[in-house]
Amino acid sequence: MKKIDIVIVDVKEKKVFVTDLLCIFNVFSLGFFILFYSPASQNQSGIMIRLFKVKEKQREAAENNNGRAPVKKQSPGELRLNKDISELNLPQTTKISFPNGKDELMNFEVSIRPDEGYYRSGKFEFTFQVSPTYPHEAPKVKCKTKVYHPNIDLEGNVCLNILREDWKPVLNINTVIYGLNYLFTHPNHEDPLNHEAAAVLRDNPKTFEANVRRAMSGGYVGNNTFSRCIY
Repeated sequence: MKKIDIVIVDVKEKKVFVTDLLCIFNVFSLGFFILFYSPASQNQSGIMIRLFKVKEKQREAAENNNGRAPVKKQSPGELRLNKDISELNLPQTTKISFPNGKDELMNFEVSIRPDEGYYRSGKFEFTFQVSPTYPHEAPKVKCKTKVYHPNIDLEGNVCLNILREDWKPVLNINTVIYGLNYLFTHPNHEDPLNHEAAAVLRDNPKTFEANVRRAMSGGYVGNNTFSRCIY
C-alpha cells in the first residue's frame, strides 16, 4: 500500500496533527476529522487548517443561531399546551394572560368575571402551572384572589374534580377554564374545601349570598378579611 500523509484535526482541542500512516483507520468516534493531502503539495496543510477554521466558525454560528441564544427544544407537554391555547374558545367572562411572556407558556394566569349568580361583578385571578408531562398530569391551579367560596379555600386551593381524580389526557385547558367558571355560577356545598362556607350555603342561602357580597366588597366574614374584588 502506498504511504500517504494524513492531517488529523482534533475538534475539541482545535489542534492539527500531520502523521504518516500505512493504513487508514476510523477515528471519528474520538471526535477527529481526517483530511488527506499529497506530500507533493506542501501548501495543502495550510489549506486544511484554514478549512478547519472556517468550518469551526460555521459550527459556532450554527450553535449560537446567528448570534442568538439556541432555540429551546419544547417538551411534549409544551407542544400540546401550545396547541390547546391556540384552540381556546373562552367565554366572554374570561381572559388569559402570560405575565412572563408567551415564550413561557407553562405558567399563565386566567381571570374570571362572572356575570350571573352569587359572584356576579367580581374578578377572580387564577394561576396555572403546567407540567412537562401534560396532558398526562393535570395542571396545578390556584386562586390568587381570596374568596369566600365552598370549593375554594382561603389559601387558594381549588376543589374541582377534573383537576384531581377525574382528570384524563383527553381533557385540556379549555375544559379546566369552563370548570372554574361553573364553580362561580354553581358553587357546590357537597364537596367543600371551605366547610364553613359550604354549611352556610346548604342551610341558609340568603346568608351565604350576603357573606359573598361582603367579602367581595373588602369586608369581614367571621374572623377573615377579604380584599375588594368587585369591578
